[in-house]
Amino acid sequence: MSKNSHAHLATTGTVFTIRVTPNARADKLETDGGTIKISVTAPASDGQANAAVIKLFAKALGVAKTRLSLVRGHKGRDKVIRLD
Repeated sequence: MSKNSHAHLATTGTVFTIRVTPNARADKLETDGGTIKISVTAPASDGQANAAVIKLFAKALGVAKTRLSLVRGHKGRDKVIRLD
């Protein structure tokens, strides 16, 4: 995945539904139709996976991490992230 590889999705106010896989072998972002799947190497404890997801997704969109906010799914695999 290259930086800004999903920049066409970066529209202010957009809400993304994401499926997360923590403890993966490598960090990667895949899109399958309308589904966004993110795998991160970080464990799902103490918010480490959430932070890694925000960092990876921000890089893919070409926006600052501070523009992304986790709306729902703080403890689950299915997350809702809003771009402000």
